[in-house]
Amino acid sequence: MQLRSVFAVSLSLFSIHPRLTGAQSAGPAADKSSPVAIVELFTSEGCSSCPPADALLRQIHLKQAPSGQLIVGISEHVTYWNSLGWKDPYSSPLFTGRQSTYASRLSPEGSYTPQMVLNGRDQFVGSDGRALERALRDDTKRPHFDLRIVTSALSADGVDVKFSFSGHNSKPLDVVAVLTDDADRSNVQRGENSGRLLQHVSVARSLTKVATVAGDTEKSIHLSLPEGFQVTAGPGHHLVLFVQEAHQGAILGAATASL
Repeated sequence: MQLRSVFAVSLSLFSIHPRLTGAQSAGPAADKSSPVAIVELFTSEGCSSCPPADALLRQIHLKQAPSGQLIVGISEHVTYWNSLGWKDPYSSPLFTGRQSTYASRLSPEGSYTPQMVLNGRDQFVGSDGRALERALRDDTKRPHFDLRIVTSALSADGVDVKFSFSGHNSKPLDVVAVLTDDADRSNVQRGENSGRLLQHVSVARSLTKVATVAGDTEKSIHLSLPEGFQVTAGPGHHLVLFVQEAHQGAILGAATASL
């Protein structure tokens, strides 16, 4: 675990994207949609260096980058700070393990907070806006496949999703579904952030491999709701869907829809 200094990025670098809510259609207009950049933030409410990274994610989430991508943030709260005075209510061993897998491939320093990973390829300090800009520019030089959420319907027992995928890869790709809270907040009572009100966006509540794809296809899936996921009350929610190389490699296409 390693803490880093804080860098800032101006909100003026990013613009509001005109097509953020609702399922993405399969019509002609959707063919002109921007590629999606998945920005995973590994964070913890027990880490005093994390609030600036949480703030950066709030600034960029669902904005269009100067390099053209729609930025979709996912806040993944890790567990290794939980023994130091404050148990993060959004933390999960699933996210700790996911970060560890990335670290084994991308990070000579190992796992640390705050850490951002862009499309499963680039890692950097989670509050470093300049590093994010560079990674987004580099990402435009890489291939992206077309993944679309055709329909998504939230009910009391889960989410029914139909998606389409266009592209051909030499090996099958994992399709991963994430259910998020649009916004969460905590009054932290102990630990390094004691006395602070912490605010988060796009907080991952579940992350599940739901299918594999290798060529053009359309599939339907059903997602169970995670414990404590409020359907009729509390914050709004989004579904984030992405295709990723096996063994948690590069993310090659993504889409999001509000629920």
